[in-house]
Amino acid sequence: MKSNVRGLSLLTVLAALALAGCSREVPSSAVAAPTAPVATESFTVAESTPPTTTAAAPATDARLAAASTPEVAASVGQNGRWKLGTNYMQLSPAQPTSVGPGKVEVIEVFWYGCGHCYQLDPFLESWKKNKPDYIEFVRIPVIWGPVHKQHARLYYTIQTLKRPDLHAKAFDEIHRKGNMLAAQSDEEARKLQWDFLKANGVSEKDFNAAYDSFSMNTNLQRAEELTKRYRVEGVPLIIVDGVYTTDVGEAGGPGKLLEVIDDLAASRRASHGTS
Repeated sequence: MKSNVRGLSLLTVLAALALAGCSREVPSSAVAAPTAPVATESFTVAESTPPTTTAAAPATDARLAAASTPEVAASVGQNGRWKLGTNYMQLSPAQPTSVGPGKVEVIEVFWYGCGHCYQLDPFLESWKKNKPDYIEFVRIPVIWGPVHKQHARLYYTIQTLKRPDLHAKAFDEIHRKGNMLAAQSDEEARKLQWDFLKANGVSEKDFNAAYDSFSMNTNLQRAEELTKRYRVEGVPLIIVDGVYTTDVGEAGGPGKLLEVIDDLAASRRASHGTS
C-alpha cells in the first residue's frame, strides 16, 4: 500500500530510503528515523510530490527510429539459460546509445542513497576489470526528486575531479557512517559534500570548479531526461544497448546479474553483425 509522506522531514525520508528503499515509494512504517544498518529487503518510497512518469521521447532522428525496432532475443546464454520476461525485459521503445561501432553500451542507473546499489557496487567494480572490451560501461544517477539531484551532483563532481576512488567512499559515507550527504536545501547539501570531499584531499578551488562547471548542468539534465526516457521505477537498474533491462532480482543475485549482462551484451553484439 502506497503512503503519502507529504509534510515529513526530507531527511527522515532520506534516511529511511538510504537504509532500505531503491524505488520511489515507501510504506508508512518505514518512514522513521533509522536504527539499523542497511536493510536486506526492498521497499518503495513516495516522494512528497511524486514525479510524473512520462513516455519515452519520440523518435526525432534516424538513429532513434532505427533503435526503436531492434531484433529481440527470447532467450540468451548457454542453452538459452536466460529468458525474456523472467531474467530480463525488453525496453519498448528501444533507446539510442552513445557508443561507437562495434561497442555495446551497458548502463547502471543508480542512487547513492540506495542500499541495494551500495551492495551491488563491489560486484560491478570487480566485473569492470574483466569485462569484454566491446562493452562500454556507463553510470547514470537516477533523478526522481531534489535529494536524488543532490546526490547526482555529487557523482558528477567526483567524475569531473577524476577521483573514481571517491565513488565507493561516497557510498561508505552514507551507508556506514550515516552521513547522508544531502539536506533540506541545496546549500546545506553543498556544504556536506564539500566537507566530505575536503576530508578526502580535494581542494576548495577544485571542488568549486567541478561543482559549478558548465558540464554539470548538462549532465544533470541528461540524467533527469534518461530517468524519464527509461521509465526508471527502481534502482539499481541495468540497461543493455538501449534494448534490454535487468536487475538483481530478475537475474537471481548479483553474481548472476553479471552473467546476464555479459550474455545480453554478446547477443546484442552478434545482432550488430560483429564477431
